[in-house]
Amino acid sequence: MQMNKSLLVLFCALALTAAAFPEQPTIRFGLLKYSGGGDWYNDVNSLKNLAKFCNDNLRTNFDTEFGTVEPGSAELFNYPIVYATGHGNMLFSDLEARNMRAYLEGGGFLILNDDFGLDPFVRPTMKKVFPELDFVELPFSHPIYNQKYKFPNGLPKIHEHDGKAPQGFGLIYQGRLVCYYNFETDLGDGWDDVHGDSQETRNKALQMGANIVQYVFGQ
Repeated sequence: MQMNKSLLVLFCALALTAAAFPEQPTIRFGLLKYSGGGDWYNDVNSLKNLAKFCNDNLRTNFDTEFGTVEPGSAELFNYPIVYATGHGNMLFSDLEARNMRAYLEGGGFLILNDDFGLDPFVRPTMKKVFPELDFVELPFSHPIYNQKYKFPNGLPKIHEHDGKAPQGFGLIYQGRLVCYYNFETDLGDGWDDVHGDSQETRNKALQMGANIVQYVFGQ
C-alpha cells in the first residue's frame, strides 16, 4: 500500500514519541537498491549505526535492521527515509523514476551519499525524477545544519576524496526539501565502522545524520 503524506506524518509521530513504546521499533530506514552496476550495498553498517545513534540521542524508535528496497517497488512507500550510496553508476527506468517522484511528492525523503564517484550519475538520474528541478546548494543557515547539533560551517568533512570542500545539495519541490545530497564528504562512511575514522570524525558524521533525520520529521 502506498504511503501518502498523512501516513508519513503518522510515521513521524510514532518516531518522536518512541519513549511510550520502547520495546517495539516503529520505523525503519530503507536502503535503495538501484540498477546500473553501482555498489548500492556499500557501507553495510551505516544505517544500523545511524539508527542506534538517533534512538540514543533523539529518542526515535528506529529498527536497527534496515530494509532494502528498489526504486520501482510499492514497498518504497513504507519507508519515511530512504538512503542511497555508492561509487558508480545509478540508473532509474521510466517506471522507477515515476515511482520515486510519487514517493517524494507524497512525503518521502531521499538521502543521497556520494561515496566518491557517484556525482556524474546521480545528477542525471534525479533529473529524470524531477526534470523541472535542479540541485541547489543549501546555505549554512539552512535548518538542516541547525537542529540538535549545530554546524555553522555546513557539512563536516569526513573523507578527503579530491580534497574539495564538502557541499550539501537539495531538491526542493513546492517549497519542501525532498532530497538531500552530501558531496565530497561521505557521511555514510562516517556512519560505518570499518574505515578507521577517529571517534571525533564519526561523531560529527552521526550528528549530521541525526540532524537530517530530525529535520525530516520536523518538516
